[in-house]
Order: sequence, then structure tokens, then C-alpha cells
Amino acid sequence: MEFRPCIDIHNGSVKQIVGSSLNDVRSTAVDNFVSGMDASYYAEMYKKDGFAGGHVIILNPEGSPYYEADMQQASKALSTFSGGMQAGGGINPGNAKKFLDMGASHVIATSYVFRDGVIDYARLKELSAVTGKERLVLDLSCRYTNDGYYIVTDRWQKTTKEKLGKGLLDKLGKYCDEFLVHAVDVEGKASGVEKEVINILAGCNSKVTYAGGIHLIEDITYIEEHGRGNVNFTIGSALDLFGGSIPYNSLKKYSANQWNR
Repeated sequence: MEFRPCIDIHNGSVKQIVGSSLNDVRSTAVDNFVSGMDASYYAEMYKKDGFAGGHVIILNPEGSPYYEADMQQASKALSTFSGGMQAGGGINPGNAKKFLDMGASHVIATSYVFRDGVIDYARLKELSAVTGKERLVLDLSCRYTNDGYYIVTDRWQKTTKEKLGKGLLDKLGKYCDEFLVHAVDVEGKASGVEKEVINILAGCNSKVTYAGGIHLIEDITYIEEHGRGNVNFTIGSALDLFGGSIPYNSLKKYSANQWNR
């Protein structure tokens, strides 16, 4: 199990937000933390401490008045930790290579591979062909609806018809290297992990990173014990770097180490 750090970028700043509050039309969100440091500051820290495999996420859509400022921040982070971080936010076959050329180890995609609420496998194959299976991550962030956890797209604002489960993970694993899964109902709320989501992810045959609700060391212990060693984790608002109470230094034992200098 590894700690996978994050750099979330919204309106040109490194932020931590309440995930369910994101609104593309008004470019608004409920902020938990807005950093006075730029993205390269965090990328350099993660590189020094050997935390490879984290992600840089652009939260404004292309066409937003803030998109170019977001891209400048993302470029700083990816060039600072070249080959050590993944990049996501509006990824499609037309721009995937641009992010890889900027220094991303992988690109993270969701919305492009969905059409009318279901996975469009033609689009998925097209994107995977551009990136290569080994450099593609699928974001299967989800929220609970009626009878289970369903994938959400468009920066978590649309709920699809695709239910998170081992069968879906195994099927999609043929086209990507790993998965990123935010439990959107608890994302940014520091209210505890979605245990059922972790139980589902524990059976995944691909690498997977869980996010959402972690606010105590006990939450990390739960993932370690119930994730069967298969589930990596990321922490946002609860980390002391972003105003929370979990010490960043306490996570160094979960470092991948290969980037240490």
C-alpha cells in the first residue's frame, strides 16, 4: 500500500474543495483550503520524499476563463516531478499526448469514455491506443445511488448507469494501467472512509487508489487491513499541508521510495 499525493487545481490555485460542491457554470466550489504556494512547490516536496504515482487534477473544464491558469500550474508540477505524477482533467485523444509530453507518467480519464451514461468502448479503445495501456488511468469516482455505487463523470456532476464492482473493474482493466476512485459523497468532508467502496476495490486485479473521507490515522489503518494490500490511498483536506490534522511526515513509511534523492 502506498500514499499517492494530490495537487488539485481550481481557478488557477492549488486547492482542496468539497467534491460535491463543484459547479462548472459559475466556476465555483466550496473551498476547504486555498494554498498560497504554487503547484511546483508541492511537486518538489513529493519528489524529494519519494511519493511517486500521485495526481495533478485540473478542476475547471476547457473553455473556462480559468483553464489556462490551471494549465500553467499543472505544467509547473509535471515538469518539476517529470515522470512521477499523473495528470487528469478533460483528458481525450486530442490532448492526452500533450500532458504526457509535459511530464505526466499517466493521464487520467473519465468523461470522454462515457456516452449517454454508459461506457463507450470504442472511445475507450481509441484513447488507450493513443496513450498505451501502460500510461492510462481510469477515474471511476462514484457516489451511492439506490442499490450501490455508480460512476460519476463531468467533474462528479453527472451520475452514470455504470455500477462499480469487480466485474466492471476486471473488464476495464484490459485497457488501462490502474484506477483512481474518489468516494464523492465523502470527498473533502473528513467524515470517514466509504468502507463498502474499499471492500469493492480490495478485489481489484489492477492497481487502484482510493480517495475520500480520510481524516484519521485509523482510516488509513482500515484501508491497510481491509484493502488486502491492493488499495493505495490519497489524502487531501485532512493532510496538514492543506490545513488538516494528519501529519504529512507520518505518511513517509508509505513512500514508493524510487524517487528519493
